[in-house]
Amino acid sequence: MDKKEIISRLKESGHDKVKLAIADIDGVLRGKFMHIDKFIGALNDGFGFCSVVFGWDMDDLSYDNGKVTGWHTGYGDENAYIDLNTFRTIPWERGTPLFLADFSQGAKRFPVCPRSLLKKVIAEGEEMGFSAMYSQEFEWFNYKETSSSVHEKNFSGLQPLTSGMFGYSLLKLSENSDFFQDLFDLLGDFGVPLEGLHTETGPGVTEAAIQYSGILEAADRAVLFKTATKEIGHKHGIVPSFMAKPSSELPGCSGHVHQSLWNLEKNKNLFYDKDKKDNMSAVMRSFLAGQLLCLPEILPMLAPTINSYKRLVEGAWAPTTITWGHDNRTTALRPLVGSEKSTRIEHRVVGSDTNPYLAMAACLGSGLYGIKHKLELNIEPTVGNGYEDFKNGKLPSNLLEASNKMKGSSIAKEIFGDEFVDHYTYTREWEWKQFSASVTDWETKRYFEII
Repeated sequence: MDKKEIISRLKESGHDKVKLAIADIDGVLRGKFMHIDKFIGALNDGFGFCSVVFGWDMDDLSYDNGKVTGWHTGYGDENAYIDLNTFRTIPWERGTPLFLADFSQGAKRFPVCPRSLLKKVIAEGEEMGFSAMYSQEFEWFNYKETSSSVHEKNFSGLQPLTSGMFGYSLLKLSENSDFFQDLFDLLGDFGVPLEGLHTETGPGVTEAAIQYSGILEAADRAVLFKTATKEIGHKHGIVPSFMAKPSSELPGCSGHVHQSLWNLEKNKNLFYDKDKKDNMSAVMRSFLAGQLLCLPEILPMLAPTINSYKRLVEGAWAPTTITWGHDNRTTALRPLVGSEKSTRIEHRVVGSDTNPYLAMAACLGSGLYGIKHKLELNIEPTVGNGYEDFKNGKLPSNLLEASNKMKGSSIAKEIFGDEFVDHYTYTREWEWKQFSASVTDWETKRYFEII
């Protein structure tokens, strides 16, 4: 729909306000209600939004080391622009209109805005003749709690939605039918269509795969999926959590990204070549080589929290080595070469706690780097256990190590720009500092009495 059509629909809707949302550095949606008259006035030239949205952490604490925005800049407003293509209505909020916005207009981009960064990488891919088709799938834990009860219990002893290990259980889907039916149907009505929804191994664990689309739409869907799932869960007395590793005794939660490159007309999958070995095209092989080379240089965009690295451990269905293998779930990258339509690469490092804009920018940017630099896929595919295949190295083991590597990476700066890399790694260093200053339950239980 064009602007005129959207204005007409809004005026006919009976609503006097719209919801506007912007994704911050951590992928948390920040936004506001805006009166429809002000909204219409902002369609051409955008609207002011406080730059603190990129200058604080998920607890609203201002970073002490940022350059692009911070106390030294006075936290002034930056101009945000509404993307009319994101128009949706929220079915569980009486059809309230919703739009996403970011800090880019044409070639003008605020360097640390995640959605703007993804648009930059997309534009570079299109200049190379590629249209990126992506989707993300999520695993998460559900609890029979409320926001208040979670805090009252100090995030401990929470009651899972189901007990026991029930992967792919139709019984557990049926026992919680109202929630799962609502989740599937309301997300579809919200413009976030699911390909599949099922229980996963672990108490109260669910997995959903979002239908694939162009990469920007895929990232929009993924960001909206996480917030929508929490809002729908609230209606059912359920608190969903996308934390990467809620329990040391259970597998973590992935956010695998599926990816393929097509021609600009989107009628030919450029990853597939029936005349090549394994039907993998030269484009696909260079893309894969780029992702393998760049992986340790950009890991904080795929594993952004302290907790992310508790998921990336051996034997927990998450990769630890820089590997690839055909349909191999122990490797970092899992090519799935079937028909021309379905051929793709699954990036298995990505966790459910990621910012989808940054995760997809990292995936696409690193793959395009391989094509741009004509990299050869000289690493043989892993056959068998990827946890034991160290020929190309291991992933950094914690957020500080990963951030330090990215901070000094010429590759990361070439792909994403100096300003973004500097700012983003500063935010990850801040996250590490907050963690390091905290006294944990583990320390108290270990040292309090016996030491």
